[in-house]
Amino acid sequence: MLQKFISKPVLSTVISIIIVILGLLGLFTLPISQYPDIAPPTVEVTASYQGANADVVRNSVLIPLEEQINGVENMQYMTSTAGNDGSATITIYFDLGTDPDLAAMNVQNRVNKANSLLPEEVIRAGVSTSKKQTSLVYIFSLHSTKDTYDQNFLQNYVNLNILPKLKRVNGIGDAFIYGARDYSMRIWLKPDVMASYGLVPNDVIAKLRQQNIEAAPGKFGVNGDQAFQYTIKYKGRLQTASEFGNIIVRADKDGHILRLDDIAKVELGALSYGSSTTTQGYPSTSIAVSQTAGSNAYELINECQRIIEESSKDFPSGIEYSPFLNANEFLNASIEKVEHTLIEAFILVFIVVFIFLQDFRSTLIPAISVPVAIVGTFFFLKVFGFTINLLTLFALVLAIGIVVDDAIVVVEAVHAKLDEGAKSARKATLSAMSEISSAIVSITLVMAAVFVPVSFIGGSAGVFYKQFGLTLAIAIVISAVNALTLSPALCAIFLKPHSEDHHKKKTGIQRFYAGFNIAFNAITAKYVKGVQFLLKRKWLALGSIAAFSVLSWFLIKNTPTGFVPAEDSRAIFGNVILPPSASLERTEALTDQIDSIIRTVPEVESSTRMAGQDLISGAGGSYGAFFIRLKDWEERAGEGQDIESVVNNLFNKTSGIKGANIIFFAAPTLQGFGNTNGFEFNLQDRTANDMDQFSGVVQNYLGAINQRPEILYATTSFNNNFPQFELEVDIAKCEMAGITPDQVLAVMQGYYGGIYASDFNRFNKQYRVMVQSDPVFSAKPEDLHAVMVKTVQGEMVPITQFVTLKKVYGSEFIRRFNLYTSANVTGVPAPGYSSGDAVKAIQEVADENLPKQFGYEFAGLSREEVSSGS
Repeated sequence: MLQKFISKPVLSTVISIIIVILGLLGLFTLPISQYPDIAPPTVEVTASYQGANADVVRNSVLIPLEEQINGVENMQYMTSTAGNDGSATITIYFDLGTDPDLAAMNVQNRVNKANSLLPEEVIRAGVSTSKKQTSLVYIFSLHSTKDTYDQNFLQNYVNLNILPKLKRVNGIGDAFIYGARDYSMRIWLKPDVMASYGLVPNDVIAKLRQQNIEAAPGKFGVNGDQAFQYTIKYKGRLQTASEFGNIIVRADKDGHILRLDDIAKVELGALSYGSSTTTQGYPSTSIAVSQTAGSNAYELINECQRIIEESSKDFPSGIEYSPFLNANEFLNASIEKVEHTLIEAFILVFIVVFIFLQDFRSTLIPAISVPVAIVGTFFFLKVFGFTINLLTLFALVLAIGIVVDDAIVVVEAVHAKLDEGAKSARKATLSAMSEISSAIVSITLVMAAVFVPVSFIGGSAGVFYKQFGLTLAIAIVISAVNALTLSPALCAIFLKPHSEDHHKKKTGIQRFYAGFNIAFNAITAKYVKGVQFLLKRKWLALGSIAAFSVLSWFLIKNTPTGFVPAEDSRAIFGNVILPPSASLERTEALTDQIDSIIRTVPEVESSTRMAGQDLISGAGGSYGAFFIRLKDWEERAGEGQDIESVVNNLFNKTSGIKGANIIFFAAPTLQGFGNTNGFEFNLQDRTANDMDQFSGVVQNYLGAINQRPEILYATTSFNNNFPQFELEVDIAKCEMAGITPDQVLAVMQGYYGGIYASDFNRFNKQYRVMVQSDPVFSAKPEDLHAVMVKTVQGEMVPITQFVTLKKVYGSEFIRRFNLYTSANVTGVPAPGYSSGDAVKAIQEVADENLPKQFGYEFAGLSREEVSSGS
């Protein structure tokens, strides 16, 4: 069989050409990613209970949903958050390889079972289920170049003109805006005027739902003898603030009409006023994009960029967009470096082979065979469903030094036959291949046996090893095919019988060869003497092997472990936590101060600050966040300009700011494991103890873990010291007045919590109508005296006769992990320590400090690291 390839080189050439063509097809169609997709598929369930606090949301929304969702097929773990803003979020993580569409469908079926247990207000607002990853692949800001446009305008401009396009991109898990500044028709009630007319919020809500309606009045002329039919149209929902202001609340028999704008201020405002955003000091809005599990992030980001670039042509004057996080930038830069390394490796191999073979024709054979093996590998990467990523490219770089050996073996064997006196290259090749073909097959099987078994490793780490190992194995197998087909054919064509005067030429290159051979032979002679020395002293050789084995074992045990190294992606996150119940205005002032400091750092290109947002937990007036984009890597090539140094510099520059906990951290290396780049775990209260007791346990643990040298910092957003007021209803007094606690609480919700009363259409979108007290009447607890409730006799009585306020302390958010109340802890290992060292410290401190009824579980990338044994 081998004789055919040698005698018919066209056959060998065709086989190689086919391999190259298939490889090129794979190369140009393979998806590109930074690393193999190891992020677990996730499904998110969100709901909103307007006006409810975190405790109510947990008890009435989270717990019923969690109990139904828990145990859904292939579920790994589940996290949930209830906020004082009425928000409820549940995120379910599934085993790697789970079909995200099937996972979302299974979760939705479980949610449907729980709907009957949820409050009516929650059902009305909607419970949504979506499949998306927890980390973000693209973030950008739309900002005013001056103070021309406010945040309301910017956010709704994005909502109308950009967000719908982004959400249609294939692979988008979600595209959302930080801060709910959607348009909303705000009905700001005036409690004193309402009381003078004997009205309560539910009276207004009833009129809204009666008069702001869509209707289907029908047609004239149906089933009749008329020649024409006419459709009857009703104006439908109201659209403008003036139209809503004209809603008739009461019409007396004497002709007096009470309209909505008589008892309330009506305006087109925002759905929420709990956050604000600036970029480079000017009003802005920040948009984030997440992907679905298994989608191609590279193509997704490119398509998002194309949409934004096209949309920017229509931006009003004075509006610009600024990218913050673009995962493709680091990916492109990394792949470019690997491509350079690949080319450099090939050139170095070519030079080394040329020096040792000392014949251009001989060197040409491996120089042709190696690219065939490397390019052909891409076809099989496509077949196996792999991607072009840093691991597969690194495997190909390593493969160059391995696959070249097969071609060199063939060339050397043919040269040996020519040295023995073979009269033609063809005969020398036939003779050589008959001797070494079995050896080539054996070498290939041995090399494949080294790398193929890693494909059976499970978990996230197994995906890494699988793509790396199989890529190498494929390249080695293709190289063996070349060694049995292409290389012999090229030897028969290119090589020539050795002549008598072959080595007697006195050219410069031959003199270099002679000098090199003398030096190499001298080194070889010393090596042989060393081997002979050890052969006579076998105990020394065995002792050296034993010593090196012990040393290797010691180094393995003491070398810091980690899942993946941290990378410089040009993106830094900042998080700020002010004292409990700090106002949004106070947070804005402090974050503006921090923002001005950030922009003085030379390596920073731009910064976006958000007040009222927390990148780790959620939203709240005492929270702030930053998106910090660094300059291009080429502009930060100097010492101390890498991302870790910039993060340390930011810590130093902001360390003098008092009254807030400020942290900075680099964007995560791996997508799909949250927004943090360090470690993440959850302390759990497994017996539903008092929250104050749990808070004490958490603070005690944080105090201990932050004393460990492996930890730079560990922090949590859990804080049970937010001042709150507990409302107590005197049921006996309610009964005597002929009213129910429901009526009292409905008045409280209508004035202080806000009620989603109706909808309206404008700008081709649907928005909410919100009813709430004018902020002037709800600024402080004493304003409650102006609120009236209607008795059964129709009298208006101060609500303070039926309720009392008690000052208490609680949490802004309640987090749960696998059905237990938890405190999410994030942090970063100290310089010189790895994530593996940090994980070990976390476990040791937990064993020493956590009481029996409390526990902990890792989350995100830390969970994958622990499960993989890294």
